[in-house]
Amino acid sequence: MYDYTGCLVQATAGRDKDGVFCVVGVDQTGGRLLLADGKRRKAARPKSKKPGHVRILTGGEHSFDHPAIRKLKQGEPLSDIELRRALAAFKGGNHAWQKTI
Repeated sequence: MYDYTGCLVQATAGRDKDGVFCVVGVDQTGGRLLLADGKRRKAARPKSKKPGHVRILTGGEHSFDHPAIRKLKQGEPLSDIELRRALAAFKGGNHAWQKTI
């Protein structure tokens, strides 16, 4: 399974539908993504979700360069406040890849 750690995703199913989360890890045994937003879902207790129940917002050609995301991709621990700030920057439109089609 591809390592989605550091990607930002939007939930498409469940009670957290339409919520934006960061993938903080991947459960290799169950093939699930571990999601956190730093507020309702803390980084210490991430939400487990099937890859088919999320829409990937960043990753590949659409990268989101934020210090907290870089820190997460390097395997360093991430605090909830850093995670909330990264998601707020993404939601606020402070990213270079956003283009109008």
